[in-house]
Amino acid sequence: MIIKFSQIIDTFVPDPLNQEPLLVENIPDPLAGEQTWPTEAEMEEAYESNKQRKVVKRKLPRGTSEYQAAWIVDDTDDEGDDSQNDNPDGAGMVIDEKDHSEHDSDSSDIDAVSHFTEKFDQETIGGSEMGDDENLTKEQIEEDIKRIKESNADDEEFPDEVETPLDVPARKRFAKYRGLKSFRTSSWDPKESLPPEYARIFAFDKFTRTQKHVLAKRAELDEESSKDCARIGSYVMLHVKNVPTDVASKLCHPSRRLPVVVSGLLEHESKISVLHFSIKKHDSYEAPIRSKEPLIFNVGFRQFTARPLFSSDNINCNKHKMERFLHHGRFSIASVYAPISFPPVPLIVLKNIDGQQPVIAAVGTLKSVDPDQIILKKIVLTGYPQRVSKLKAMVRYMFHHPEDVRWFKPVELWTKHGKRGRIKETVGTHGSMKCIFNS
Repeated sequence: MIIKFSQIIDTFVPDPLNQEPLLVENIPDPLAGEQTWPTEAEMEEAYESNKQRKVVKRKLPRGTSEYQAAWIVDDTDDEGDDSQNDNPDGAGMVIDEKDHSEHDSDSSDIDAVSHFTEKFDQETIGGSEMGDDENLTKEQIEEDIKRIKESNADDEEFPDEVETPLDVPARKRFAKYRGLKSFRTSSWDPKESLPPEYARIFAFDKFTRTQKHVLAKRAELDEESSKDCARIGSYVMLHVKNVPTDVASKLCHPSRRLPVVVSGLLEHESKISVLHFSIKKHDSYEAPIRSKEPLIFNVGFRQFTARPLFSSDNINCNKHKMERFLHHGRFSIASVYAPISFPPVPLIVLKNIDGQQPVIAAVGTLKSVDPDQIILKKIVLTGYPQRVSKLKAMVRYMFHHPEDVRWFKPVELWTKHGKRGRIKETVGTHGSMKCIFNS
């Protein structure tokens, strides 16, 4: 007979003053963005400032907001003006050719796309969820896989190119897009048009500085409270309070046959934010991986399911171009909503396959935590020249309605050989247009 005795050596009770609150989501203040009524001095200062500013009357498309109007460049382009050929910067985008005589030096040109109230085609390109596989036949599944592979091949060969729909005006189909003259230097407000729910996630002013402060604070606490900790190799009994009944029941049943892993958290690691991972597709995984496809993320000791949004890794630019697929042979950025972690943290991405064990689809590391990182979806509309005469060209099939040609007139054109141009005027009733280029 063997009798085991257990002896309690120490009992540690946490100090409520030193405990980190287990917040997961931020509780936003609905009145945080409210503005107070300006004082008399502020109103007088604004009046004097507006009086000194030179007022230029501009024609703007209907529905243009003040923020969009600030991006529109006023320009005059006379086809017979010789001074136009001497100034290459003048070959910009034309808003109105009749009344504008002033040139704007701002290079952030944008088309004035109004915010339509109607909800039309809000589905993300390549982001549609697949249907329930249980309701699909074998032929339908094979056809769906074939379609995804063809879409992946087209995305690699012709990135960002989309077809203009025949039955829907382009000004409505692409109402959420704007024309950027430079993807790298054009300004973009990261706080623009955010939903109210986005305030529920946490953000840092300086994430690197916060990480150094958290790690230094943890090292200091470890040195001071070494006497108030359980010794390495000793058995402990943990008492966790305020655990929901459903969570406790889910934890108790697996613990009878599998070990339970307990890990400590650093400050802020229980909070939700936007994590950006530098990710690369694994060499052994050949199937296409679409953006917003459910994947299993193994980040350090954590495991969760997320739908990552893939984007290009631009070092010298604060804007990142969304990618529809994760391609072989190069690193991309995968952005997900997840609990905060501090790099370096390894990442292993698993993909569930029906009837099989999850397989490794990608690997990577945590790069940053930044809810203000801008991820833009870029599209390219293509047309085909019908007739060419020196600097002029007649272009077809980019648009199918004359109103669309006039709507996208402020956007600059470019060719695959680097020539720049603009829309001169619409021709006919089927969306053909006369364009002029710089050479």
